[in-house]
Formats: sequence, structure tokens, C-alpha cells
Amino acid sequence: MELKSLLVDSKTTWVEFPGLDGFEVELANLSRKELVALRKRCTTNKFNRKTRAFEEKLDDDKFLIEFTNSTVKSWKNLKLKYLEDLVLVELGSNDGNTLLPYTEENAQQLVENSNEFDNWLNEVVFDLDHFRSAEQAKTKGQAGPISKS
Repeated sequence: MELKSLLVDSKTTWVEFPGLDGFEVELANLSRKELVALRKRCTTNKFNRKTRAFEEKLDDDKFLIEFTNSTVKSWKNLKLKYLEDLVLVELGSNDGNTLLPYTEENAQQLVENSNEFDNWLNEVVFDLDHFRSAEQAKTKGQAGPISKS
């Protein structure tokens, strides 16, 4: 048996965001291979005349977009009033119970503007326990994914 035949490039699961009742995010795990490729796509080489050498420069904005698109696949039950806990917003006359739909743009804005969401996202997508099947979790003596739908 070869390890290569057992490896999975990506797996998604629904995870409930702590403290915001019902707000769940569908996340994809990033393998090391995928993360390296993503970083490479967002890095440019520039020639530094002072050192006479090429230097790598990570395009932070592009990395944020690529990382978000690779990891955040959807969400449900993100109420506008929950945004007040995540980012500085002015809801005005909008009903706080109105749901903010998932779009790639909305996901990018949330990751870019919310330290709390960004930190949580980075913790969860690299924690394999969230992506184990229920059988695998039982074998390890741990609970399965936080939330299933």
C-alpha cells in the first residue's frame, strides 16, 4: 500500500462559528501542497538593484482573495446583527435578522475586515479534526466535525 493512494487533496465540512447561534461556514481544508501552490501564485520576483539579487514579494491582497476563495465555500444564517460582533458596520434601518448571502465578494470582505473571523478561519482550516469523518473521529476517540448539514 502506498501513502500516495490514500491522500486526499481537499475536503469540505460545515463548521459553526462560535458565539453566533446558527452561523455556519462551509470550509475546505488546505493541504500543504495547495497552500504552497497558492502562495507561489501570489508571489512575484523583483530585482533589487542595491543587492543585485531577486527578492520574493508576497502580494497580500491577492493572497487574501486566493486564500478566501480556496477555503470559504459557503455560509448560512449570517444575520446582519452578527456583523456587529465581527466588523464595524452601520446597519441603519436594515433588520438585524436579515441574512447576508454568501458571495465570494462578501467572504473576502469579511476575511479582510474582521480579525476575529480571519483568526478563526486560519485555526479551523488547518485543524484536521474538523475534516475527519465520524468513523475516523471515533477511532481517534474524538468528536466528529462540529456541525453537519
